[in-house]
Amino acid sequence: MNVSSIVAISIALCALILALWMVIDWRRSKKLKSQFGPEYDRLVMERGDRKNAEIELERRTKRVEHLNLRPLYVDDRLRFAEAWRVDQTHFVDNPHLAVEKADKLVQEVMSARGYPVMDFEQRSNDISVDHPEVVDHYRSAHGIATRDRRGEATTEELRQAMIHFRALFEDLLEQRVAQKV
Repeated sequence: MNVSSIVAISIALCALILALWMVIDWRRSKKLKSQFGPEYDRLVMERGDRKNAEIELERRTKRVEHLNLRPLYVDDRLRFAEAWRVDQTHFVDNPHLAVEKADKLVQEVMSARGYPVMDFEQRSNDISVDHPEVVDHYRSAHGIATRDRRGEATTEELRQAMIHFRALFEDLLEQRVAQKV
């Protein structure tokens, strides 16, 4: 075998390895985009870099895999659904308190499902793994609730917060609850 043949084989082998790496990378990206949906796009936009966003999404996935997540028992599901129904009925009389209770109720459901609930950013990141379609609702609701604690939210914004909280609440409960707000 002469030198030019060895060089040609080496170049072909490098091209094959590069092509294989590109296919694997493309599949990984496609899988993450499919799994995380709008959260994938949001994080790519926020980070300004697809690779960096994908590393973060894989980190979240690994973290959540180590959590002891579980479905709710029927009794818990019914108790939480009733608590939500009661909270919604109080919205007309005291929207501020209703939003505060909705925020706490969502955290209670998350805790009952096995999610750690200490820090909002970590909660939303954890939720994004199994509930990517509604995590943005959670961020919006939390933002409104935070503004409300500073006295900056309107009643319409509070109504929107309840709708946003309900989206995650229903997803966590794995059932739909009656709408009143």
